[in-house]
Amino acid sequence: HSFEGVGEKGLKILQLVKKETGLKTTTEVAKAAHVSLAIKHEVDILWIGARTTGNPFAIQEIAEALKGVNIPVMVKNPINPELNLWIGAIERLIDAGIKNIAAIHRGFFAYKNSKYRNTPQWQIAVDLKRKFSTIPIICDPSHISGKSNLIYEVAQKAMDMNYDGLMIETHIDPANALSDSQQQITPKKLDEILANLVIRNFEIDNKNFKESLKQLRIQIDDLDIELIDVLKRRMEVVEKIGVHKKENKVTILQNNRWAEMLTKRTQYGKENGLSEVFIQQLLKAIHQESIDKQNSVMNNNDEV
Repeated sequence: HSFEGVGEKGLKILQLVKKETGLKTTTEVAKAAHVSLAIKHEVDILWIGARTTGNPFAIQEIAEALKGVNIPVMVKNPINPELNLWIGAIERLIDAGIKNIAAIHRGFFAYKNSKYRNTPQWQIAVDLKRKFSTIPIICDPSHISGKSNLIYEVAQKAMDMNYDGLMIETHIDPANALSDSQQQITPKKLDEILANLVIRNFEIDNKNFKESLKQLRIQIDDLDIELIDVLKRRMEVVEKIGVHKKENKVTILQNNRWAEMLTKRTQYGKENGLSEVFIQQLLKAIHQESIDKQNSVMNNNDEV
């Protein structure tokens, strides 16, 4: 079992550190009792961990404990890539009257081999920002990477994605850290990482840049319409195949055909500069929609 902290003793240490340094303090809370203890020890900011975010009952308990309390709360994404759980946790806090909320993107459980401990799945964080446009999103490169040598690249990607901040673990002696030693970095290394980050502008007041960007985006818009039109035509063929299978009492899923398509299309995508991960995600989404279309045909008694 991994180290889970020292309990209330740790809060007393935080309180002392705050008094001596003037720095703000933060700690994780997983239930109402934790909230009470944190407030008692003058913690400035609370955060809710990934496992707790995935538990609506625990979130509701924390929300009830926070009613009437003016304290910032940060909410980590759930372990599994379920956007609605993340949204639901934040909404429960909003309903409890919490005004100062931030989201922490710490990545999601990796179901297959990955160089990261937790796969970022950046699009989920993008979708959260679209839902809550005024809520800051902070990236946790330590938990995403799981390895100290990958923290910089994740942090830079977050800055390039216009994140509002970073939550990076640091330890005076990483090798002997009681928790997650592989992803700990020294304060000196943290300073180096922060100093080397390239912080780009969200937008600039440059007429030529804006006009060039506008023209390129027009091209993107046109290409997106073409993509959708091609997908529509593909699904029309899929439905015809569904009718053919129904008439001949053939199953929807043909494993050999799917395996062959996945292999050949992935190879073709790679030859054309597309990543294997992207092309397979795209193909699987198209295949799932094709199955749904054919299932609708198979179970529709009306003539198609």
